[in-house]
Formats: sequence, structure tokens, C-alpha cells
Amino acid sequence: MDNSMPVISKIFCSSTLTTLMIRRRPIVVNGGGFVVTDLSNNVVFIVDGCGMLGSKGELLVKDGDGEEILFISRKGGIIQALSTWNKWNGYSMDYQGKKKLVFSLSDPKLCITKGAPTRIHIEHKRHCKNWDFEISGSFADRDCTITDCSGKIVAQMGKKEQIGCKDFYHVVVQSGCDKAFIIAVMAVLDNIHGESTRC
Repeated sequence: MDNSMPVISKIFCSSTLTTLMIRRRPIVVNGGGFVVTDLSNNVVFIVDGCGMLGSKGELLVKDGDGEEILFISRKGGIIQALSTWNKWNGYSMDYQGKKKLVFSLSDPKLCITKGAPTRIHIEHKRHCKNWDFEISGSFADRDCTITDCSGKIVAQMGKKEQIGCKDFYHVVVQSGCDKAFIIAVMAVLDNIHGESTRC
């Protein structure tokens, strides 16, 4: 039985639970961002941030071969400036370079909304609420969880105890979940918290 839940593509969904290792690149090396490997140390995804792209609030997720699969940008403009939420949009990229909106992530930015959960809306889904995924916990402490709108955990982040530094952590992705989407969410959280993808 196929229990895959693709957001970006079915090719990024695995039939088994998957642990992905994330290592931050120093900003001075290849423009910052981070590299994602599997437990066999094979590069699965690469995330480029401001240092590589040259623009604040823009991120690029590539597969292990360096092919661009997702472009993420923080929404700007006067309406966004007046909003109590920061909004990020993720766009899939086809072979011709055309972009198609896949998801939107809303992060609280003001005191009155601080403590409110970060929510993700998937463009092509029928929603069980007015959002599809929710992020809880602390990214800064490397202890956060992504759940779907029914409360089911789809991914959980943690530190590797033997390494014990913020430059190296892991994300456990449940079977059937889209790993590229989870890494895209990690990239946005990294940027929000002023880490390796931010200038």
C-alpha cells in the first residue's frame, strides 16, 4: 500500500522512516547554507542561502546532484510590513525554470503573536483546517516537531549527543513524508533564526 504524502514530489517520499543529518556550512565557505546527508554520508540535499544567492530572504533547495528543486522567498511589500506574520513562499521549479507555488509558511513576528505556532499551508491540498502542518518546539535548541493538521508527527528534529554542537543535527522523517519539503521547512527556520542561510 502506498502511504506517500508528496508535497514537492513523490520521488522524495520513502517507504521507511529516514534519518537525515544536517551540517551547516560556514558563511565563508560556499556562501553558507547547509548540506543534508543520509546515514551513509551520501549528500541528499543542499541548501543555499543569502551568501550564495546574494539576496536576503531567498533560499534554494537542491538535490544531491545539485539540481534545483525548490526556490523559497520571504514575502515583502507594504502589506507584509503591516502584517503580524512573516510569510514565506516555496516554489517548485520545472526543467524550464518555471516556478509554481507549493507551500506558504507563516511565522509570528510581533509580541502579540509571539508564542503562536508556525503554520504551513500546502497549495494543492484539501485542508482539514485552514493549515496543513504546524511547527512546535524550539529550532534554536534543536528540539522541534512538525505535525500535520490531524496531530500526527511527520518529522522531528534533534541534536546528535556525541557531537553536541549546533552546526550538526538530525531530522527524523516519518515514512511516506516528503523529505524535500521537510528540508525546505528546516531552511526557512534556519533563516528565521539568523543561522547559516542568513547574511
